[in-house]
Amino acid sequence: MSTGLADLLGYVVRRPNGFQRFGQRVASSRPGAWLLARTLTPLDRVLQRLTGGRSSLPTLFAGLPVVEVTTRGRRSGQLRTNPLVAVPFGGNLALIGTNFGQAATPGWVYNIEADPHVVIGYRGRRVEAVARHADEEEAASIWQRAAEMYPGYELYKRRIRGRRIRVFVLEAARPSES
Repeated sequence: MSTGLADLLGYVVRRPNGFQRFGQRVASSRPGAWLLARTLTPLDRVLQRLTGGRSSLPTLFAGLPVVEVTTRGRRSGQLRTNPLVAVPFGGNLALIGTNFGQAATPGWVYNIEADPHVVIGYRGRRVEAVARHADEEEAASIWQRAAEMYPGYELYKRRIRGRRIRVFVLEAARPSES
């Protein structure tokens, strides 16, 4: 039996403290989500660069561990890295394309659909992985786990209209040299 992606990366979800639960409430509010959708990624990239990938804003302020997902741009062919919250799922990891409950589907979703081969980084470890769409039963299980990690997912889901929220399961292809 092969080792799951979460184990290969040492990906762990810890219970948030009181300050982090407050941060989750702010982040999941309509104004908080709007602001984060426009500012979090560039700010988080700076913090991750400064800490060598050992810390992120969602981890500090909301208790949510963040992976760096590198995809190939579907149009440009360029490598694109996005800090995303991953949901542990059966030893692997799942990604949910909520985009903070905003109307638009996040670009990384289209990139994964065009090329499911990604690299996942977490706290200095990097693993090659392959993404696939979760089936209906898996997606329901992933949503339940995601809402336990971060109640904002349910609020995002209620706010999103007119688009399908994609849920992906990521499985390790093979560990890459780092």
